[in-house]
Amino acid sequence: MASLGRKMKVDGVLEIPDGGDAHYDYDLFVIGAGSGGVRAARFSAQFGAKVGICELPFHPISSETIGGVGGTCVIRGCVPKKILVYGASYGPELEDARNYGWEINENVNFNWKKLLQKKTEEIVRLNGIYKRLLSNAGVKLFEGEGRVVSPHEVEVIQLDGTKICYSAKHILIATGGRAQRPAIPGQELAITSDEALSLEELPKRAVVLGGGYIAVEFASIWRGMGATVDLLFRKELPLRGFDDEMRAVVARNLEGRGIHMHPQTSISELVKTDEGIKVRTSHGEELIADVVLFATGRAPNSKRLNLEAAGVELDQIGAIKVNEYSQTNVPSIWAIGDVTNRVNLTPVALMEGSCFAKTVFGGKPEKPDYDNIPCAVFCIPPLSVVGLSEEQAKEQANGELQVFTSTFNPMKNTISGRQEKSIMKLIVEAETDKVLGAAMCGPDAPEIMQGIAIALKCGATKAQFDSTVGIHPSAAEEFVTMRSETRRVPAAGKPKTNL
Repeated sequence: MASLGRKMKVDGVLEIPDGGDAHYDYDLFVIGAGSGGVRAARFSAQFGAKVGICELPFHPISSETIGGVGGTCVIRGCVPKKILVYGASYGPELEDARNYGWEINENVNFNWKKLLQKKTEEIVRLNGIYKRLLSNAGVKLFEGEGRVVSPHEVEVIQLDGTKICYSAKHILIATGGRAQRPAIPGQELAITSDEALSLEELPKRAVVLGGGYIAVEFASIWRGMGATVDLLFRKELPLRGFDDEMRAVVARNLEGRGIHMHPQTSISELVKTDEGIKVRTSHGEELIADVVLFATGRAPNSKRLNLEAAGVELDQIGAIKVNEYSQTNVPSIWAIGDVTNRVNLTPVALMEGSCFAKTVFGGKPEKPDYDNIPCAVFCIPPLSVVGLSEEQAKEQANGELQVFTSTFNPMKNTISGRQEKSIMKLIVEAETDKVLGAAMCGPDAPEIMQGIAIALKCGATKAQFDSTVGIHPSAAEEFVTMRSETRRVPAAGKPKTNL
């Protein structure tokens, strides 16, 4: 086996093996062709590297041996989820249209199978686009399961079971994560988000277990399509880790849309009956459902990679340990995306893939920057945030904080009659006037927050927000017209809310 050869040292953290005089089949071999893996492979190839990449065969529902180029986001994550969110939004929009003069006299029927077919057509199209992106960049794609054999060797198990080994100067692991099922009696009766995106029949009664992104998004989707939905979660509010004030708003909106909320509740047992799936809750309540969705977290896809053969270190949940440059304890093996369990978002995996390519093949070592990462939860209406929550700001700030909030009825709702308020929030460091965090729950929140994220990345102050001319009439202009502080919070104090 080839030695690591000489190493390039960068800032005492990073050692990049240059391979010495050894000959390798590839400069880079990537295991996993999701968003991060494809980005890293393409950019590395553009820097002149000879790149190979492997991915499991395509199917909308993943398993240990099925995946597809494009990965979770494209095939069974963000993209199909957003398509279903769009589909679910039309139901309430049609109701709202009546007060705008649209006379919808007949019953409006929803054809789930048609939407499902359109969704599948789109992810098949995107799967093809990702393959072409790799091909156009000169990356060699292998279909099969990749495993690490040694620090410079990868084995690809092809569809017919044959195994081929390839040597590589660098190996990049980008295998993502998979939905987890809690150990509950009758758990085999439940589904995960994978199956939820490809159900043959639309459920009339759905029970969702979980309080994160996926749980509230699917609760919104199914409710928007007319199902009865019960949402069970362990905490007092859903979306743990987000700003508490915004979590309360989301909970209120979900309830307002007709979702039955069950805080501080879990499932003790699932039982198959003639009427449907009987759900016994931790409080002894019984619900009957056509579908039970477990949205209780995801785990890194690292078990079948044979990483122990190369001595790669994992943490207690199976995530690959990496340094600031995405390098493992084995200098020739790197990892990006959800398999590292850092910030599990598609655009973050893209950033990590770009930084990896620049570091290893571009001659410009670059660390991913995890400050001010914007994100969105596509419940209906959506929540979007960037920067620090009020709770995080209190922990991290040195001095007082100013909190600015605006709660209002969106202009569209004044005519439609929908009783659902939007809320916007800015967290400002009083001493420096720097905006530390922004949040919005309401229509178009993610579209608005992407622009706000640029301002925070540039270190914008509240005075700069205030001096910006608003676009009228728009909801977005509220962010530049919040003149009066709602409250002032000491760094170690407890925030007061009027919710």
